[in-house]
Amino acid sequence: MMALEFPPGLTVFERGWLSSNSILIQSKQHSVLIDSGYATHSDLLRALLNQSLGDRPLDMLLNTHLHSDHCGGNSMLQTQYPGMQTWIPPGQAHLIAAWASDSLSFEPTGQNCPQFTYSHLLQPSQEVFLGDRYWQIHAAPGHDPHSIVLFEPQTRTLISADALWENGFGIVFPELEGIQAFADIGHTLDLIESLEPAIVIPGHGRPFSTVQLALETARHRLQSFVADPKRHAQHAAKVLLKFKLLEVQQQEYSSFLAWACGTTYLETIRKHHFPEHSISFWVEEMLESLYRSKAAIRSGHLIANV
Repeated sequence: MMALEFPPGLTVFERGWLSSNSILIQSKQHSVLIDSGYATHSDLLRALLNQSLGDRPLDMLLNTHLHSDHCGGNSMLQTQYPGMQTWIPPGQAHLIAAWASDSLSFEPTGQNCPQFTYSHLLQPSQEVFLGDRYWQIHAAPGHDPHSIVLFEPQTRTLISADALWENGFGIVFPELEGIQAFADIGHTLDLIESLEPAIVIPGHGRPFSTVQLALETARHRLQSFVADPKRHAQHAAKVLLKFKLLEVQQQEYSSFLAWACGTTYLETIRKHHFPEHSISFWVEEMLESLYRSKAAIRSGHLIANV
């Protein structure tokens, strides 16, 4: 694969799957970070920024959307850089201001996100000055109703968050709650195609230039979920279980099962898509699937990530 040419001053921290990728943009005017990863990786993020910035402060933090793997490092950064501005999409600003943890996704999914504040809003259809260029802000509902993507038209660089990956897109969370949103995914893919990006920096995975192939892959995946919504729900449940395993790495099986059975969002998925099963039976069925795919292993009284 040929080296991708990013806009001047842009660095991608490819973080894996517990944390989202983080994108650092530096110029003479300011330094900007887009997405801060998961809370338990805050020390790594701090080290990456210290290495890149040195004594220079971080001036701006932007979140593409407010899932824990994209904003879990916000609190640490606000402590580390007290003069930093924090920009978020507008849809859940009132929940962040009130820190309504029961309405935000962190508590229902059983994930960790220390409390943070915001100072500015990323309004769709407007622009934000990052580095030495203006980036377009586009609404990108589907994975999350309030998500945005950022597009720089001169270099045709797209920061796509979880709207488009090289091999698909993120879980369509509204569908798990019984809210139709597969069509939103399709509209967002159409938007991305209309922008004609040359480079895509996704929320997870490596940046890529094979945009048409990625769009074809995403549309094929979307069609499979529209044809069989239960397939999407099963996939989502396994992703949430795997996410927790990535966080804890190893845990007593009984404790992990108790966490899963007590996690509101997993119960929401079961209620809407698998009401014929009890929560404990269904969770254990999903865990068996993770064992078969070698994404997890159970050894005696322990369950571990693979």
